Amino acid sequence: MPVYENTKLILEEIGCATLVCVTKMIEPERINEAIRAGAIIIGENRVQEYEDKRDDILPCETHLIGHLQTNKIKKAVDLFDVIQSIDSLKVIRNIDRRARDLDKVQKVYLQVNIGNEPQKYGFGPDELKNAITEILSLRNVRVEGLMCIPPFVPPEQTRYYFRKMKALFDEMKQENGDNIDIRTLSMGMSGDYRIAIEEGATMVRVGSAIFGKREY
Repeated sequence: MPVYENTKLILEEIGCATLVCVTKMIEPERINEAIRAGAIIIGENRVQEYEDKRDDILPCETHLIGHLQTNKIKKAVDLFDVIQSIDSLKVIRNIDRRARDLDKVQKVYLQVNIGNEPQKYGFGPDELKNAITEILSLRNVRVEGLMCIPPFVPPEQTRYYFRKMKALFDEMKQENGDNIDIRTLSMGMSGDYRIAIEEGATMVRVGSAIFGKREY
């Protein structure tokens, strides 16, 4: 089924949740087809890949959803509306400095390693709670959401992790509501976005269900 029809169907299915079209390794022509179908946000995994093709993409909101290397922070702040993959204090401090140089307030989401997997990036839930005071003191970043990638398990088993993530999201809002406007819970991808929405996701990141399987 073509990209246009896939995008339309998913937009209808997810209701009031927000769709991020994951465009890793997708050429601009097909990205533009999704945008014409109503997608308003694209998510790229790599800074350089987006920079190389951005001039050929129709106007839309851009999110960085992949791991951000320290040497790419300057360029990422220049290019992206939202950086979803804030996975450490070191990264967010550097983003704050670069945004200050540009007289910009960078919108960010905090990436949570909800499964506490040693091989994955992100704040552990307890680590995030301990770091939030410093994060909120930074003047040139604005935390608007939380993001997670659950452990690689069969789709139905992700429900447990999505449920934990929603509880953390609600706790962060309740405890820091006077100082932070966390409005977005970004979780769920092509294989499990329906489950993520059932468990409280307000944003899903969908690639292969729109563009088909990528050929690496």
